[in-house]
Amino acid sequence: MLAGKIALVTGAGSGIGRAASLLIAREGAKVIATDQNKKSLDETLNLLKGDGHSSYTLDVANAEIVEQTFKNILKNYETPPNIIVNSAGITRDSFLLNMTPEMFKDVIDVNLTGTYNVVKCACIALNEYKHSGSIVNIASIVGQTGNMAQVNYSASKAGVEALSKTVAKEMGKLGIRCNAVVPGFIKSPMTDLVPEKVKDFFLARIPLGRLGKPEEVAEVIAFLASDRSSYINGASILVTGGL
Repeated sequence: MLAGKIALVTGAGSGIGRAASLLIAREGAKVIATDQNKKSLDETLNLLKGDGHSSYTLDVANAEIVEQTFKNILKNYETPPNIIVNSAGITRDSFLLNMTPEMFKDVIDVNLTGTYNVVKCACIALNEYKHSGSIVNIASIVGQTGNMAQVNYSASKAGVEALSKTVAKEMGKLGIRCNAVVPGFIKSPMTDLVPEKVKDFFLARIPLGRLGKPEEVAEVIAFLASDRSSYINGASILVTGGL
């Protein structure tokens, strides 16, 4: 489904990013895995099947580092990645009255500004090479519904959806599609930190009665990355178990 393509995946060290990297590699693409955590990133790289994969330690919130990483990728591959999966994300949960400006800014910087940094560099490179591409940004259901103690995370993910729709409108004429995947509550290192009482509360609201798996989200990502979704642009695809 993805043979001959090159995919850049942020947040590839764990969770949805790792699951997406593994599936995209199995589908035939070369994967450029990136993450801030080098140990986790190395683990992902060792799990990838096939040839031509690579990894870069990357802080998506740092525009200069993102730009340099794209320069390195272009030097090594002699072509830009035509699949971009923005999965890097963090949480700094706290109720609004206790949330510091730093906690708010940290989450916006990684989740929203980081997505912008990667998307911009990818679009510039694809446009310069006159290549088409597919960008898949990972949002969240809480960006649509809001969530207690997550004013920063909810705002960042709402922004990711709006950014995706706008990029789709601007870049579609250049053959670059952009879509958002909107996961619900997915088992991941982030949800592992959620107190059991809170987890039980949300489980009771999910019609399927369970947390999602990163691999289930990865299937949607791979579909949106492929030519099978060639007329899907500016969409937000919910993977929530009916939440």
